[in-house]
Amino acid sequence: MSKLSNSLLCLSLGLALNVQAQTCKTDSISASFPNERFTEHGDGTLTDMKTGLMWKRCSEGQSGDACQTDSAETFTWEEALTKVKTLNDAGGFVGKTNWRLPNLKELRSLVEVQCSNPAINLEAFPAFASLFYWSSTTVANDGGQAWGVRFSDGSDGASPKTAAVDSPLRGAVLLVRDRE
Repeated sequence: MSKLSNSLLCLSLGLALNVQAQTCKTDSISASFPNERFTEHGDGTLTDMKTGLMWKRCSEGQSGDACQTDSAETFTWEEALTKVKTLNDAGGFVGKTNWRLPNLKELRSLVEVQCSNPAINLEAFPAFASLFYWSSTTVANDGGQAWGVRFSDGSDGASPKTAAVDSPLRGAVLLVRDRE
């Protein structure tokens, strides 16, 4: 895909979701998650060829071929864990019942350093929200907080595991599983 068509795709996705368009510095920064790194399976999943992990392409709350239906939901950390358990107990996704929250290292592996708003490859993860996403990693010296990644800029940080429904401290969820 050319830089112009990639920019137009990012702009159109941004306008469709009423969010800021993704900005990528493709001329000055090498891609950290290039298209060659993943294999899209045509069923709402992709495999990261570097890590061997299989990811859902849509954040929880989204659906459709390009994750265009609805928007990413946000959860407390405990609600996120319950969401995963409920999904797996109900038969899973694409017949797989071992979905989970990624650990912080796994979640960080998705950050596209040349882009922001969101800092992720939009061909791999279409309509991705520039939100804080939960990991399964608890803060070592504070069991009341868990780590996550802010995909607005790709930075990581901790957030309280509990937050009110309208709190900006809630996080979105992207599920992963180990590939057989």
